[in-house]
Amino acid sequence: MRLLITRPIKDSEPLAAILAERGIETIIQPLMTIADVEGPAIDLDGVQALLITSANGIRTFAKKTPEREVAVFAVGDASARTARGLGFGNVKSASGDVDALAALVQAELDSGAGALLHIAGTHVAGDLSGLLTGTGFEVKRQVLYEGKAAESLSPQTIEAMQANSIDGVLLFSPRTASLFAELVAGAGLTCAGLKAYCLSPAVAEKVRALPWVDIVIAPEPTGDALLGVIVKGDEEGG
Repeated sequence: MRLLITRPIKDSEPLAAILAERGIETIIQPLMTIADVEGPAIDLDGVQALLITSANGIRTFAKKTPEREVAVFAVGDASARTARGLGFGNVKSASGDVDALAALVQAELDSGAGALLHIAGTHVAGDLSGLLTGTGFEVKRQVLYEGKAAESLSPQTIEAMQANSIDGVLLFSPRTASLFAELVAGAGLTCAGLKAYCLSPAVAEKVRALPWVDIVIAPEPTGDALLGVIVKGDEEGG
């Protein structure tokens, strides 16, 4: 099996290594490049916890401040692992999506104990702030990074798709799924021989119009769940 990974390079490389250990080849085609956004200094006064909806958020936060004592509530296991790897000691994972993160915060934290700081990008998926402010929490959002969209597919990706030498595409967000569909159409390519491996139904919806062999959706909106589906399919196919 050979797969196309569309995540930013820092997220794609570890995933490619995991897949390689299982005998699955990959091509890395980042559809987003992560860039820092200039803004005011990070102010943690009165903040009881950080909310992280992407590993990019905690990476950028860690570059901008030496603070590692603040509690971190992460949307998924991958972003939680990234936080721990950067030296944060108090990290909890919702192992799911924005709804799961909001539920975890409500179960673990007291709305009267301080504000929550959502470290975000310029594009935000879901309404985390709305879910929490509706239950009495104060949520501040600080934009620290921007995902800059790729303007075209790489020559390696185009060549592989033209030669039908890949079996599937990994798609992790509605934004990147939409971008992939646009770039495929712009390059005059087809997905007729490929499977789409999607993190969630919302991701799958953005590429449903393309002529896939199949659209496979992770049973839970986590990278580990999507990886499990891929590995199981590869074993059954083999």
